[in-house]
Amino acid sequence: MQNKLIKFAGTLGFPLTAAQAAVLLKYADLVLQKKDFLNLTGAADLAELVSRHLCDGLVCAAKIYAMAKVKGLETFTVADAGAGAGFIGLTLAVSLPQAQVTLIESIEKRCAFMNWAALNAGISNARIKNARLGQNAKWEFDFVTERAMGQLPDILGVCLAAVKPGGVFIAYQGEHPQAEQADPAKYGAHLLTVERYTLPVDDDKKRHLALFAKNG
Repeated sequence: MQNKLIKFAGTLGFPLTAAQAAVLLKYADLVLQKKDFLNLTGAADLAELVSRHLCDGLVCAAKIYAMAKVKGLETFTVADAGAGAGFIGLTLAVSLPQAQVTLIESIEKRCAFMNWAALNAGISNARIKNARLGQNAKWEFDFVTERAMGQLPDILGVCLAAVKPGGVFIAYQGEHPQAEQADPAKYGAHLLTVERYTLPVDDDKKRHLALFAKNG
């Protein structure tokens, strides 16, 4: 399974190390330990968890890695909005050690799990915030990600509000991306691109990332 992660990262042009892959698998094992009790995921086993969730996080990690390199950022900040069990955010923290990753989640028991998992897996560059994006906090991150908060036109404004000028918001999208229905100009941003990607799973689902740049 470790080789699967490294090989998939390689297809993305992303340098995942064996040590990082081992930490990701430790985190995955912690998810499987608590998944039924806390209703963390429908993934049946480690293979499905790796293929559908951790590899999904690596897609975003590769994109952030490439953009940070172009921007000349040696260190940077990332927020994962609506972090859930941490599949995207903790994968980003493990695979991007130069980043400070904030996982924002409104459900307290999920935050407790992520804190426990990060501690037990030895993930030191992640911080967990029990909060709802857009409420009672003013954040500015270099990159903001979102996978399951809601419909893109409904959440675009609150997510872009957490992006610093010149930063990027990355939204996971399914078969029919909603980027064209969104209005980023209203929030001082513009659409960079919508990119299709695939995961190492046995289905024919179309998956996309929509990238929006904050003006400035």
